[in-house]
Amino acid sequence: MKAAKDIISILSKYTPCDVSDALVQFGVKNGGYIPNLIQRSPALATDQTHSAAGTAYTVLYAPLSDPRPAVKTSYIDEIPEGSMLVMGLPLSCQTTNSPFVKVNNALYGGLMSTRAKYRGASGSVVLGRIRDLDEHNELGYPVWSYGVGSTAPGPVVKVVGINVPIEIKVSSIEEEHSVLVVQPNDYIIADKNGVVRLPVNHETEHIDVEKVLEYIPKRVAADQKVSEDIKNGRPAAEAQKFWRSKI
Repeated sequence: MKAAKDIISILSKYTPCDVSDALVQFGVKNGGYIPNLIQRSPALATDQTHSAAGTAYTVLYAPLSDPRPAVKTSYIDEIPEGSMLVMGLPLSCQTTNSPFVKVNNALYGGLMSTRAKYRGASGSVVLGRIRDLDEHNELGYPVWSYGVGSTAPGPVVKVVGINVPIEIKVSSIEEEHSVLVVQPNDYIIADKNGVVRLPVNHETEHIDVEKVLEYIPKRVAADQKVSEDIKNGRPAAEAQKFWRSKI
């Protein structure tokens, strides 16, 4: 098995779309996609040549009324090099419609990105609101969120968990809603297309990361051939069937 650092290096060369295509091939119907997140920094990242990729370093906020004690450790001072911060709220604070959370205070701000960048983190994914957009962009540090705000989190929420599972309530065509779970050390890949989770092997999920990594470049190469054929007049369905059958 490749080391996490090597896996991150490989994943950063591909888009979340590339990773999703591979995950679908291995039975993950949603392609690992975490919906509704928008890239806030770097703004209008049209010149991205690499995705932000890293292992999930998770932080769970909860209302001040939550019986769990606040974590005394500063999560941002412990963020590991090469990680992707994934910050969320309990399911009770989430909705399936915009703005997707009931907490209007921003969970994350510019000083946090300043520290994360210094620590060598790859990016931050905030399942809630953030603030200080200019600061994130001046740093050139990648950040995704549901929305933006102006007020710090302290008056309404507290950190109750670090490196714990983050549950995410999402819309579903099969039921009222479904729940995605980001586990600590899952791989997170993100760019202007959105955010994708590549799970490591857990008891309930058995994704062979090595096989996914082997499949991705083959699929990308095949689709490049498909694109060339379509530009030369070949029907799309025919080109896709031909080249993808060779993977």
